[in-house]
Amino acid sequence: MSRNKRHTSAVQAVSVVTICTLFILTALVGLYKCFSEEPDPADGAVAPSNAAADGSLEPDGKVKVKSASASSRKEHFHTILMGGLDDENGGSDTNLLLAIDSDQGTMDVVSLPRDTLLNVSWPVKKLNNAYHHGGFTQTMEEVSKLLGIPIDHYVTVKLKAFEELIDAIGGVDFEIPVNMNYDDDWQNLHIHFDAGMRHLNGQEALKVVRWRQNNDGSGYATADIGRIDTQQNFLKAVAKQTLQLSNVDKVGEMAEIFSKCVDTDLKLSNLIWIGEQALKTGPDNITFHTLPGDGAGWYQGGSYYVLDANGVLEMINSYFNPYLHDLTLDDMDILVP
Repeated sequence: MSRNKRHTSAVQAVSVVTICTLFILTALVGLYKCFSEEPDPADGAVAPSNAAADGSLEPDGKVKVKSASASSRKEHFHTILMGGLDDENGGSDTNLLLAIDSDQGTMDVVSLPRDTLLNVSWPVKKLNNAYHHGGFTQTMEEVSKLLGIPIDHYVTVKLKAFEELIDAIGGVDFEIPVNMNYDDDWQNLHIHFDAGMRHLNGQEALKVVRWRQNNDGSGYATADIGRIDTQQNFLKAVAKQTLQLSNVDKVGEMAEIFSKCVDTDLKLSNLIWIGEQALKTGPDNITFHTLPGDGAGWYQGGSYYVLDANGVLEMINSYFNPYLHDLTLDDMDILVP
């Protein structure tokens, strides 16, 4: 498959919206069900691989990890890795890390570029390749090791949820940032939108968030990072539309989409609690980030998203660190060519 076709993957774009939107939808479920429960990080946390072992064994025979920070975690702080799964080809091409700090009333989401360079033994050392070496559990382990923080829980979402979800909330008003003109007969993909405000249905929204560049080569000045910006702005628009009272009567339909297309180790009551935090925070105050790095980086003759180690450290300590103490680069496993 050509580079352009690879980068117009629907999974890479669509799941960004689907995953986080379904979290926002749980707020409506919470209003409907009237119960919630804060997640317990101990239920499913994946700790960094450089955490110390205490010598005992888990029931499955694995060495029990004793996190150096077990007694120094912030209260009511949770990290959740969200992944978008390709229904047809398999794999997790879109990954986002959500941090919820209930005490501070903040929610932060960082996009983890699919081509992020990992310090692994595999020939193709890209983050999206981790899924093929052990499923989403492997992806969680690699993200935890990379960033030096535990991943408390996970949510994965199937691609097919996207169009249904956007149509279920009545479409989305969105400011399309640039003219989009792309045709790919091989994929039967045709994207034609003028820049400006437009009300998008599910099928149209899918095209907008998957677009990367035009047939003549013009597009976002920052390539995939520009597309991530568009996805994040679209997500904010979806959150505003979802939380409108006019959508309360669609809770049943939204919940059905959720149940068909989501896999998670969180209980429904946990998801409702997360939705309540989203309501309290408000869509305008859910902050989106992208791991600092160079999308034009190279390593051993291959193209990678090479992380800016110091920039990543600052971002994690500022928004995603669940510990009471700051991390150092020694806590992370960032491969710098």
